[in-house]
Amino acid sequence: MNMIEVRHLEKRFGDKVVLNDLSFAVAPGEVYGLLGPNGSGKTTTINILADLLSADAGEAWIQGEPISEKSKYALGIAPQMISIYRDLTCEENLRFFARLYNLPAPRVEERIRELIAMFRLEDYRATEVAKLSGGWKRRVNMAVALVHRPSVLILDEPTAGLDVSARFELWELIEALQKTGVAMLLTTHLLEEAERLCSRIGILSRGRIVAEGTMDELRATIVARQLAIVETAAEERLQQAAASLGWTWRRRGDRIILWLPEEMTLQEFVQRFVDIPLKSVALQEVTLEHIYLEHTGSYEVPDLAMV
Repeated sequence: MNMIEVRHLEKRFGDKVVLNDLSFAVAPGEVYGLLGPNGSGKTTTINILADLLSADAGEAWIQGEPISEKSKYALGIAPQMISIYRDLTCEENLRFFARLYNLPAPRVEERIRELIAMFRLEDYRATEVAKLSGGWKRRVNMAVALVHRPSVLILDEPTAGLDVSARFELWELIEALQKTGVAMLLTTHLLEEAERLCSRIGILSRGRIVAEGTMDELRATIVARQLAIVETAAEERLQQAAASLGWTWRRRGDRIILWLPEEMTLQEFVQRFVDIPLKSVALQEVTLEHIYLEHTGSYEVPDLAMV
């Protein structure tokens, strides 16, 4: 049984189509990355799963239950905006939300001890949230989302605004959580974060999934086996030469990105373009960034008639 199941969701706000036949699923113990540009429908999807918003069409389930008041007890949400009480201590926040979820009184203190240990909050349990750094606030925010032992956790931009050190620490916590079997839906604009944490990724564009799979499966959706990032004053000649070789190319800023159909050395690449002055060339593997840009239409795609 999938822990999250979304089938053919549709949602409009006036004339604006926000979700357009959206479907995806998250398996037990999986971290599923839902990626997309601003306005692609991520927040709307989360609000529907949290029963804060109704879909115009389609269905969604949490742990086999249709979205309802009952399904909320299987779901924990750590929103991008810190949603805990700033004037309460870490321990007081955990106690308040444990009671809000009707945890039996004998279990409340035990669960608080478990979460304080899991998130390494021992030194801050009596500290008001307002006095914590951003990274520690994020820890408490996530701990609160887990206070009722949900089987499904939604992490909305979990490391937004954190420095590198705090981000890596939170990544380690998410990886540890995955080992406990919690299914997670993660949204992020940090593609490195998604590439590291996610078992599978769904790329959302204009309200629907346009590409989905593991990193290997996503790499297979584009023809490149390697990328050449090239800077040259003779762009048109480079584009024509690439076209004559049957290579796809894209523009990103002031650089041309060539999609190489096979891996090659820098020397082998340069030998293909000996008549073209190249300012710089960098060979890279295909990363999630390039796949994402291609599927969301963020590259400057060439007009083939001009080549």
